[in-house]
Amino acid sequence: MTVIGAAALLSGCSAPAGKEGAEEFKYTIDSFADLKVMRYRIPGWEDLSLQQKTYAYHLAEAAKYGRDILWDQNCRDNLRVRHAVEAVLEKVEPASGDKDYDAFLVYAKRLFFSNGMHHHYAEDKFFPDCPREYFASLLEKAGVADDGLLEVIYNPSIWPQRRSTETSGDIVKLSAVNFYDGVSRDEVEKYYAAIMDPDDPEPVSYGLNTKVVKGKDGKITELPWKVGGIYSPAIEKICAELSKAREFAENDIQKRAIGLLIEYYNTGDLRKWDQFNIEWVKDTLGTVDFINGFIEDYNDPLGRKASWEGYVNIKDFEASRRTETLSENAQWFEDHSPVDPRFRKKTVKGVSAKVINAVCLSGDSYPSTPIGINLPNADWIRKEHGSKSVTIANITHTYDYSAQEMPTSTLAEFAYDEKEVEMAKKWGTVADEIHTDLHECLGHGSGQLLPGVSTTAMGEYASALEEARADLFGLYYTADPKMVELGIMPHKDAYKAEYANYIRNGLMVQFTRVEPGRPNTEAHMQNRKLIAEWCYEKGAKDNVIEKKVKDGKTYFVVNDYVKLRSLFAQLLAEVQRIKSEGDYEAGKALIETYAVHIDPDLHKEVLERYKALNLKPYGGFVNPEIVPVRKDGKVVDYDVVYTDDYLGQMMLYGKKYGTL
Repeated sequence: MTVIGAAALLSGCSAPAGKEGAEEFKYTIDSFADLKVMRYRIPGWEDLSLQQKTYAYHLAEAAKYGRDILWDQNCRDNLRVRHAVEAVLEKVEPASGDKDYDAFLVYAKRLFFSNGMHHHYAEDKFFPDCPREYFASLLEKAGVADDGLLEVIYNPSIWPQRRSTETSGDIVKLSAVNFYDGVSRDEVEKYYAAIMDPDDPEPVSYGLNTKVVKGKDGKITELPWKVGGIYSPAIEKICAELSKAREFAENDIQKRAIGLLIEYYNTGDLRKWDQFNIEWVKDTLGTVDFINGFIEDYNDPLGRKASWEGYVNIKDFEASRRTETLSENAQWFEDHSPVDPRFRKKTVKGVSAKVINAVCLSGDSYPSTPIGINLPNADWIRKEHGSKSVTIANITHTYDYSAQEMPTSTLAEFAYDEKEVEMAKKWGTVADEIHTDLHECLGHGSGQLLPGVSTTAMGEYASALEEARADLFGLYYTADPKMVELGIMPHKDAYKAEYANYIRNGLMVQFTRVEPGRPNTEAHMQNRKLIAEWCYEKGAKDNVIEKKVKDGKTYFVVNDYVKLRSLFAQLLAEVQRIKSEGDYEAGKALIETYAVHIDPDLHKEVLERYKALNLKPYGGFVNPEIVPVRKDGKVVDYDVVYTDDYLGQMMLYGKKYGTL
């Protein structure tokens, strides 16, 4: 899975037409710090049968019960802090005009948004703007007695980063994530090297669902996340709701998949997890779908442990025609990829692609969510059984509608001239959605590792390199005449809007999300900077991308789109080689040379220009509430209620779904 399409989210492109017009529904419901909160609609809900609605409802309940798991995974003190903040919000009545309480309220909202004390994207710890003494008085009024809690909240040396980016220190010991206890990076890597079988044709994702700890005797062991193990109270609730959902599944494949998922949660057996994913991939006919489990390893400094995540969605049949066309032609794209033939799949299997509408977000997808998903992550399952790729339409459209509610846009500020603006308005949204489709539907599933190369060979650089690989695949093919031939791209020049926007974002606009003086650390942002910076440098001789200054402002302009596509092809070939051969040093060099360091003068300029727009660089969502409708004691329907109370939903979830 990936968080992609950020270029479109920052572009201010026109929203696609739709029956849920922005003029009828206010999408942005709250804003604070560098964040805004939106609500999304669920097109197609009323068209579902009662069975399908019931299935989706229980899957959504299962997703919500996993919320506390992610909080604890992000940092062992997160739930401790959240419970104290919830107590204050529930029990303390603020005085009118109390600015310190307003500052506390912003901290509370940030805490809920990030599922803990660290920024959801930058991963640095953030702090309340109210004085420590004032925070202490709130805790006292709320009856919270917790020695050391204020030190955890206010001391910058305690848990400074969720996932450390220190290149000179031990990234396991320096990270706040709660995946390890008492062990060093070297000890963890030696532990897994000793138990892994490099010749296993169906390798287990060792460590995906465990915590590694060192006992008093110095022995290193794994503690599983399962029923009877860590997170048992939450997982028991998840399994109970999954069991209810299973009774209303649309087909036997869904029933078998959920049964395997429940077995996995009860045993912690990763072979069961693989069996679930294989069965889950087979379900291509159902309208309702979901993800639920320990899935993405972005938060782990070693790229091994998975954060908990839940997602429920329904298929958008009309919009899925585009992705289905891509899926049907997957072998053509693989065969014509500009990478070494040794690294191409001879047979692309089961690339199932569709457009979906979100019904419920949870865990690592809530409140901030990806707009595209490609799963499962195991390379051998992708190769032998295929994968599912989705683009999440109602989320991307909500971003666009929300942008239309604002009087300013980044597009008008950072595009060089009116011609560039008009091109983005005409083609930007559709071109970005097609790039997202290519990234998810084909990019992540393309290519193959050489025999004997470990899936963890790229270490801490794996996530950024994999996102770059998928993005480059999408960028290369966005401009291919085949896209027009297939009826996917509306015009042969439409891709230029995506190229211009991608370069503009990768070299400049995305750094509105980074604090002054900080490096670029998030994997998806590193991916975009790597691609744009590398192409800018390698194309300098031919002036492919030109840096221009107008009225004291910096712009990056694409002068030669054909040569830029050639550069994308060259970099894709190299990144695929690095992954296929497991060339750790080459991958490290690419990331550290092109992806991390931000020019301080340009960064300052970008931040000043963006600040003047009065926009928020990050967005997240509240879920619609799915409410059972009862008649004579029986559920006869499920209504969707679109809440506009962000803080209210957070407090409700804490009470109703709190398990830890």
